[in-house]
Amino acid sequence: MVRNPVRLFSAALLATSLVAAPAFGADTVKIGFITTLSGPAGIIGKDMRQSVELALEHLGGKMGGIPVEVIFGDDQFKPDVGKQVADEMLKKHKVDFVSGIIWSNVMLAVAPTVTAAGTMMIGTNAGPHQLAGEMCSERFFTTSWQNDSTPEAMGQHLQDLGLNDVYLIAPNYAAGKDMLTGFKRKFKGRIAAEVYTKLGQQDYQAELSQLRAKNPKAVFVFLPGGMGIQFLKQYSQAGLRGQYPLYSVYTVDELSLPAVRHAALGQFETRYWSPDLDNAANKKYVGDYKKKYGKLPSFYGAQSYDGMMLIDSAVRAVKGNLKDQKGMIAAMRKANYASTRGKYSYNVNHFPIQNYYLLKAVAGPGGAGDVPVMQIQKAVFKAHKDSYYTKCKMKW
Repeated sequence: MVRNPVRLFSAALLATSLVAAPAFGADTVKIGFITTLSGPAGIIGKDMRQSVELALEHLGGKMGGIPVEVIFGDDQFKPDVGKQVADEMLKKHKVDFVSGIIWSNVMLAVAPTVTAAGTMMIGTNAGPHQLAGEMCSERFFTTSWQNDSTPEAMGQHLQDLGLNDVYLIAPNYAAGKDMLTGFKRKFKGRIAAEVYTKLGQQDYQAELSQLRAKNPKAVFVFLPGGMGIQFLKQYSQAGLRGQYPLYSVYTVDELSLPAVRHAALGQFETRYWSPDLDNAANKKYVGDYKKKYGKLPSFYGAQSYDGMMLIDSAVRAVKGNLKDQKGMIAAMRKANYASTRGKYSYNVNHFPIQNYYLLKAVAGPGGAGDVPVMQIQKAVFKAHKDSYYTKCKMKW
């Protein structure tokens, strides 16, 4: 029987372990995993948590032969709460690693706190440009991407199409600004408008009215989670899908597709990962996730699964000696594990050098009545490096 010791707490609440913690505390790999587990964004956190738990099952509940304990923390979508949760994980629970984080503003509050305390931070979603550049750290790695990179791929795709007058929409926070910066880095055509909405916004009628007035040739959006679900529904209901081609990043995914269904058909996204990526690790992850939870995982989950496998590779490399941080850093730099994205490498700033693909939402295997699925169309970038690594002072 696989042991799966996990605990869940927020800054205000500490719950008991689901099973007893291992008897030998010093012989346990303790990981604090911070995500959003409450509110509308909790659907993302749930997918990440389930993927972490699946990774532990695949590892037999151990890393490098040592039992693993994961403590899950809820940042409640707030940077100050995320930092408070991280502080408690570091000081009270004395975790060996901190991982997770959906939102860039939360990551900017948490990552410096963790690395300054001498602890390893393994990000599994947010990739603010500061952490890829001047704020890079030996103790920070990510198994996702730098924020600008994915929209750079979409910007390149639309540039190749020769489009002009593109209307841009993103929420007004760190990642939203990075996403539009990345898009404009590769797209050199005319921008019809650049609109920043409230983070967590659910009503987009004002933006849609403004969009009609601008009459663009196409629309590019970054609206993750519940924001994207509401935008896509309202875009479709307003009859705009056939009028203005819609392109996006982190808006149409395996979490939003069941909610928006036909409103996403034909939608193009760029991503580094897709459920149909053809490699053994991805097939195992996607197949076992679907069998266990009855649905497809999302990229949020794939990154979190990879985060656990990256930590495992480090613990194995130092034969369980968690005090050998230099050895673990050297091991992580090799990315020597079976990633769901396939083989990749790390840049000097500990961000992945990886492929980015153009995906399309197509009818599911059951036909028109089935939930649409994302399908890879082509690779836009191969072995793509982020745009900030030259500002990182690390040398290795």
